[in-house]
Amino acid sequence: MKVKNIQTYILRTPLGNERFFSSQCSFPERNSLIVKIETDDGIIGWGEGGQYGPPEPVAAVVKHVLSPKLINKELQNPIRIWEQNYADTRDFGQKGTYIEALSAVDIALWDIYGQMLNKPVHHLIGGSFRENVFAYATGCYYRGEDVLNYKDSLPKLAEEARSYVDAGFRILKMKVGLLSIEEDIERVKTIREAIGPNTSLLVDCNHAYNVFTAVKMAKELEKFNVMWLEEPVVPEDRIGYREVRSSTNIPIAGGECEFTRFGFRDLFLGGCVDIAQPDICVSGGFSEWMKIQALASSFGVTVIPHVWGSGIALAAALHVLASIPPSPHTANTVPLQNEPIVEYDRNPNPLRDELLKTPITLQNGKVPVPQNPGLGIEVNLDVISKYGSEF
Repeated sequence: MKVKNIQTYILRTPLGNERFFSSQCSFPERNSLIVKIETDDGIIGWGEGGQYGPPEPVAAVVKHVLSPKLINKELQNPIRIWEQNYADTRDFGQKGTYIEALSAVDIALWDIYGQMLNKPVHHLIGGSFRENVFAYATGCYYRGEDVLNYKDSLPKLAEEARSYVDAGFRILKMKVGLLSIEEDIERVKTIREAIGPNTSLLVDCNHAYNVFTAVKMAKELEKFNVMWLEEPVVPEDRIGYREVRSSTNIPIAGGECEFTRFGFRDLFLGGCVDIAQPDICVSGGFSEWMKIQALASSFGVTVIPHVWGSGIALAAALHVLASIPPSPHTANTVPLQNEPIVEYDRNPNPLRDELLKTPITLQNGKVPVPQNPGLGIEVNLDVISKYGSEF
């Protein structure tokens, strides 16, 4: 079986009045790069990358660098293909755009590989430990035209937080870092009061702080039983990560901006994180995921992937989460304590909600893992035409 064709699609959908803000920027649109690989036997695999920034550079790497290495070549195990592609590009592509491109291609190749063997991907990357994954709602961003006038937004913030609990979520993640510590703590207090003491609360800074402000924020957050503090400092500052981690009893999460086993090796050796968050569509795809997970388990670090993209990205995350053993093993599994959870973004995203013919939905606080061969999804080509075009 040979690779017949590789196509890249840039998808974009403006959010208009639904745009939202993190500590770093506004989100006026949702976008992504979608990769379609077709074999001469008619099998089609789908992958995704280019979620964090402009997708065009990632598409260009797929089209002009990686595709010529694959088209009309015999298909091999995706790990072997990944290793060869990485070796060919490591002198200039150890992080960033090139690894995102490798990720998108790798996911599509595993989709094909699973269909060839008539097995879902999670059966091929370690086996299935669960058919459903506990979900946490990612929401409570900064919203509205006057996002700095936070006091007026507090009632809506509380209403949004309650809506996630009403929908069946037992865990909620909110954003901080755009306002002062004192103002953001008022937002945290509002959400904690809205969701009550029995809903777990996660806090994401999007690397808004330096070390001393992150430590100050962590001390304040300890009063609200926060279950993890995500990206407290910039991703390059590994010493800062270690200092923040040593100063608080809140677990520290990070790694969505890290790439490959080599980047995560340095995070683990540095004692930077309690929870590692590789994004499957960014950090190297399924092939690198297995190596990152193996490294993490040897360091006693929990791995919970970051998810930000279309339904393809969500499906990929569910497959890796199905393959994680309970850690540590006990006779009972508890979300976040020894059982993995999946990030379930609740911000507006037609690419997530419409791209798959059978959307992935929440059921009793959990999300089902696709069970059909490969990624186990069917992409709606009309939606690709609606939101984008071939690059």
